[in-house]
Amino acid sequence: MPQPSVDTIVAVATAQGRGGIGVVRISGRRVETLACEILGKQTAARRATYGNFLDENGDILDQGVALFFPAPHSYTGEDVLELQGHGGPAVMQLVLQRCLDLGARLAQPGEFTRRAFLNNKLDLAQAESVADLIDANTAEAARSAMRSLRGEFSAAIHGLVDELVFLRMLVEAMLDFPEEEVEAIDTERRDTLLNSIRLRLQLTLDTAKQGSLLREGAHVAIAGQPNVGKSSLLNRLAGEEVALVSDIPGTTRDVIRQAVQIRGVPLHIMDMAGLRESADVVESMGIARARQTLHRADLILLLLDASKGLTAQDEVILAGLPADIPRLLVFNKTDLLDDSTAVSASVPFVRVSAKTGAGMEELRAKLLEAVGWHDQESGVFMARERHLRALALAQTHLNQAQTVLANAELFAEELRLAQRALNEVTGEFTPDDLLGEIFSRFCIGK
Repeated sequence: MPQPSVDTIVAVATAQGRGGIGVVRISGRRVETLACEILGKQTAARRATYGNFLDENGDILDQGVALFFPAPHSYTGEDVLELQGHGGPAVMQLVLQRCLDLGARLAQPGEFTRRAFLNNKLDLAQAESVADLIDANTAEAARSAMRSLRGEFSAAIHGLVDELVFLRMLVEAMLDFPEEEVEAIDTERRDTLLNSIRLRLQLTLDTAKQGSLLREGAHVAIAGQPNVGKSSLLNRLAGEEVALVSDIPGTTRDVIRQAVQIRGVPLHIMDMAGLRESADVVESMGIARARQTLHRADLILLLLDASKGLTAQDEVILAGLPADIPRLLVFNKTDLLDDSTAVSASVPFVRVSAKTGAGMEELRAKLLEAVGWHDQESGVFMARERHLRALALAQTHLNQAQTVLANAELFAEELRLAQRALNEVTGEFTPDDLLGEIFSRFCIGK
């Protein structure tokens, strides 16, 4: 694993713009020297010290609080100094420039957290959860990111690796003594362990998928004929008037995107032009764009007019939807029906009124179910696409191991590859270029 740089880095750790407080963070070997130059005195470890931040002539740049964290008991594992002053952009830049003049260099995006990873303060999954916690758009996403930061995801991975190591030890022992007869109890223990690991991995993968959904959200496309209430439904889901509503068919020409939250799960709702044949050039362009959008959706919500039922044109639209993308039928305008009027279809559907709000709670529940969300009593941890790929790869190797039980050498190799895939999640086996890609997405001050 690469070693962290020996130079000293500095960055403004608070968000851009004006604020009551601004923080300049410094990490590296020369922190104590910089602290003496800037503060004009020594600072006590882990104690807030109020004082002046000085320039090279001893003039005051700012006044604030300094916090010194000596290595290894700091965020990065190195000496760290935080200068907490006034949050104006000009004064922050003055303090930052003073640090640069004293020999520090500007930190790269995510470099503080990368140093924490390289100094074994965090594993890679925990380091990524720092960025996820900052970027969380919902309360549930923030809680899940904090679970990952606390190490719950990593603990699940380490538990799987420990079981795999034990199974590999058992298999290697069986390989080391080929001349001896392998007892039935050994093979039974091997099979029991393998099944236990596969089950535990499946549970971890399911939980990770939930975390990935919290992080990325799901894209839901509202499709249907013109004037069935697509824009009205978008407005109802969003809780505000984000799309123009008109009785004139073909009003929506472009794709309108709106982010909504349902039980803390982010959904990206896309309203688009009604699907039909049109001689209007501009509307035809919108319809073409709508069809392209359908192929990028995670779920297609086909909106129908309840007063007309499932028409022949609706059947044509339904048949033309991408076959590999889930769809949910929604009959709108139920406020125009009598209570005795029945609505039926050959596939599951929901009845709503975008005008009155009737049926919306059922629709929200169906939307979550359709995108794969289900509540978990123990909570979920945040996960990324690369985590899902690594877990799926480990699962593939374990499934392959099940098929080669009779060949101990091949079985042992599949177990080794499964362990390697799991170790990629926490960073035990991670290429340098992947590390660069991961940490480059962080903000500068982290």
